Amino acid sequence: MFPQTEIGGDVGAVRAYAERVEQLGYTHVLAYDHVVGADPAVYEGWNGPYNIDSTFHEPFVLFGYLAGIISLELVTGIIILPQRQTALAAKQAAEVDLLTNGRFRYGVGLGWNRVEYEALGQDFTTRGRRLDEQIALMRALWTEPSVTFDGEFDHIKGAGIAPLPVQRPIPVWIGAASAPAYRRVGRLADGWFPQVPPNHHLDEARAIVDQAAVDAGRDPSTIGLEGRVSWTADGIDKVLDHAGRWEKAGATHVSINTMNAGLGAVDAHLDVLTRVAEALGLADASRARLGR
Repeated sequence: MFPQTEIGGDVGAVRAYAERVEQLGYTHVLAYDHVVGADPAVYEGWNGPYNIDSTFHEPFVLFGYLAGIISLELVTGIIILPQRQTALAAKQAAEVDLLTNGRFRYGVGLGWNRVEYEALGQDFTTRGRRLDEQIALMRALWTEPSVTFDGEFDHIKGAGIAPLPVQRPIPVWIGAASAPAYRRVGRLADGWFPQVPPNHHLDEARAIVDQAAVDAGRDPSTIGLEGRVSWTADGIDKVLDHAGRWEKAGATHVSINTMNAGLGAVDAHLDVLTRVAEALGLADASRARLGR
């Protein structure tokens, strides 16, 4: 997981991070999205996890840069889609997919920050309905040269994006932390990022996802699942334990989060990721994938 809030604005650090994680055998880089942060001095009682001092590289621009440096899959985890223009977001995603030769997973979600929605001129209260519509429209734009669409929020008459992406359509994954979001995953998503650990809470969430998929005429086994393992003071043993739990839970992907662990500079993040890669045997797995 790209350490958005701690890597800062040093382009050299961004490049060093990307190149090293590829060398270590990781398969993808995942980045969070926030466009603006709220000023606690203006919003009295602000208790959000991020504010105006929290650094966030814009994922699509970042991925355009990374596509020229590394060949790993790039993943948004997540883009807060309802606060963005749908056709523009689809165009940006198509461009990243082209630049990575189809190594792009488009994670989307609702977000929680009303201040950010207001700054981008979008309605916070209708974000759920808008996300459903946006996914359908983006898939049309990624697969059809000319699209006519008359929705509640977006209207397109005989227009399309060119060039089209490599993946048609680009896989859409959804970040989910509530029953409505779990049902949305089952109905619409190619995969999901659960915001619960691999325990009975995940079992409950997956039951909702699976039922929604069946109700929509879909096979639940085709829906991917990405778990998250965070580095803490408990060290490598906890990482291995949690990675194993995700594997047993049926995760198709797992990301390693080094943020909020007091690491600071990029070198410290890379030191941790080196230890994790060695413990998980990622270099050996990478050689096996490449037939070396």
